[in-house]
Amino acid sequence: RIYSKFHRRRMQELTEVGLQNFLNLFLMLAIVAETEDIVSRVLDLLDFLNPSSVTVSQRALIWRGHFAFLLIYVEKNMDISVLAEKLSNAFREKAKEFLVTKNDYTQKQNLWTLLSTYIDGVQEVFETSCYLSLSEEKLLNDGFTMLLPACRGAELSMALNFLQVVLARLRSVHKRVSQGLQRGNAAPDAQLPLVAKEHHLAVATYLKSQRMSQVPPSPQLADTAAGFTLLALDIPSKALSDLQPQPVLSMMQLFGWDDMVWPQLVSRYLSHLIQNSALCEAFSSMGYTSYEALTVRSWFRCVLQMYIDQPSGMLAKTDAERTVGKAYMEQLTEMTRLIFKLSEVENIISKAHVEESVFKQDPKNALVQFIKAVGRTYRGLQTLPEKSAMVAKSLEYLGDVLKYVKPYLKVKGPPEGLQLTYWIIGCVVKFWAPILATSKAQQLLFRIVDCLLLPHSVLQQDKELPVALLSAIQESLPLYLQGLSFICCQSQTQSAYLNQLLGSIIQQYFGRFLPSSPTVLGAGQHPMLTALCSSITAPQMLRLRKTTLRIVNENYMQFKGNTPPPRLASVLAFILEVLLKTHSTELCDIDLVLPAVLKCMVLVNELQVKKISTDIVQYMVEGCQAGSGEERATQLTSVFRQFIQDYIALYDHRVFSILETVAVLDQTLVTSLIPTITQSLKDSEHKQGLGRNATQREAYKRLLSYLTEAGQNEIQKLENE
Repeated sequence: RIYSKFHRRRMQELTEVGLQNFLNLFLMLAIVAETEDIVSRVLDLLDFLNPSSVTVSQRALIWRGHFAFLLIYVEKNMDISVLAEKLSNAFREKAKEFLVTKNDYTQKQNLWTLLSTYIDGVQEVFETSCYLSLSEEKLLNDGFTMLLPACRGAELSMALNFLQVVLARLRSVHKRVSQGLQRGNAAPDAQLPLVAKEHHLAVATYLKSQRMSQVPPSPQLADTAAGFTLLALDIPSKALSDLQPQPVLSMMQLFGWDDMVWPQLVSRYLSHLIQNSALCEAFSSMGYTSYEALTVRSWFRCVLQMYIDQPSGMLAKTDAERTVGKAYMEQLTEMTRLIFKLSEVENIISKAHVEESVFKQDPKNALVQFIKAVGRTYRGLQTLPEKSAMVAKSLEYLGDVLKYVKPYLKVKGPPEGLQLTYWIIGCVVKFWAPILATSKAQQLLFRIVDCLLLPHSVLQQDKELPVALLSAIQESLPLYLQGLSFICCQSQTQSAYLNQLLGSIIQQYFGRFLPSSPTVLGAGQHPMLTALCSSITAPQMLRLRKTTLRIVNENYMQFKGNTPPPRLASVLAFILEVLLKTHSTELCDIDLVLPAVLKCMVLVNELQVKKISTDIVQYMVEGCQAGSGEERATQLTSVFRQFIQDYIALYDHRVFSILETVAVLDQTLVTSLIPTITQSLKDSEHKQGLGRNATQREAYKRLLSYLTEAGQNEIQKLENE
């Protein structure tokens, strides 16, 4: 009797309220009567409706009714395949329409009303079903592969949230089945992989397509990919064929370890998985020993690329950009906390005796601490096999580090990205210097120097470098210089080339950071001064000092005729600062610098140059007096002897004036020079051919008067000639 009341015309005349009442009536009947028969009749009656006259809200109501019937099936533990297939076919058609509809906003809204109804309905079915053994996989068809790429904003958020719910449900059911909570019925376990397979098909293609998107993907994408990975861990046999034979490893390679994937996605994805013990056990059972090292490498990249999506200019950030940046920093901080719980990292931190406060630091500082810990651990190793293994492991941690920072270098910004790049890689060069000195790692060192310190743009002297780039180099240059000077001392095979590289870096940057006059020297300490004054080993310091002073002498202290080089006072001020701040005079100072400084005192009248030059000479003479050993004193005497021979003929008064100043400091030194001065004086007179030069001799006698007995004896000799 009830069925007969709903003929074709009556069905087509139903309003939305009438349709609601119709569905409610038959839902009630389906609960108490033969469900399959009732549902079959309802489907037949609904076929009477004219599709073109059914409104969007009516269609959504019908779909909700279908899902209500599905829930009754589930409650009664009945197979849902027939109704599910009919419903999912309708969903597929609407998803296809949604994908191809581009500019019709109203049409897209109407379609989304239906699609969101379907998503809500499927989610409720999955949450209600105990063991997902009732053909629920029929609800997961390729409509999702069409829907997901077409979703934006809130639509995508809803779709991804649905996928995560389904993933969680699949894993939960699998866990219950595998633990034997389901008694005496093998069917659920037999069908669960089918549901998982359909889910794989629905999701995997979309996830793989989005990992390389042009803009940073939604955090939910990472969450979904992580859930998908754990599902592949639970039911590996039903993963897609292109993820086989080890789907978990394939997923990690796609989303966790691929250098081309957005760091925002990688950091969130790995944060879900790093501490998963089942995953660690799976990699161990595969014999895949690089799991932790590759995860550390991804962390390296995520930290280095934290500014990768910021504009390169100095424009103020929008509120949205600040929010995204803050969210990523929070994510990176969490990833850092988890990285330090990896057994490999814990082992390194323990051996290096790093304080626990590192765990509370921000990711940048934590990365620097880790770099230091690796270097310290390497230094503590004794045997060659241990050291060789540690070099290989360190390079695995680092990966293609220059590839990570290429986006910053390409656009010369943003400033924060350049600062971070140069600082972190500078720490690698300094604290991993013994590692980079090995033959395995030297090619990486050469690439770092070529890309960061000596690129083509730097070698073009007439070309100004961007301010942000120059600032980043200035701040971190001491790290590179100290690391390279250590490597120069250690390397057996490439020593000459490494020394050449060190010299080239100093030559390129000494002038760039040299102020126009000494008065502004204190405004920002020269990076090479910082490098020379830091606590480094004696051989390392001497190598750096010798190379720096040689380059300074050859390129910044050479006169053109009698014309002094530019910025001479600043160059001299730099040398004086080196002497003062290192509290020492080395042999290389006397060899490389003193002759040029004495020349400045003779040829330059500028008061500032004279003052600084005098201070340098005074410091060197006093330094040689205080220093132990004869070598410095002998070399000092040799330099003054040559100075006298070169300049006394033309600049006698200035030479004598300089020697008078020196005599006040070190009479013994000047006394030892008497034979040279006397002979040079006589040679000059002989060359002039005018007999004795009374003026010169008077100036010489004034100098000799400072030299006590030896001076008086020489005066007597000159007068008795």
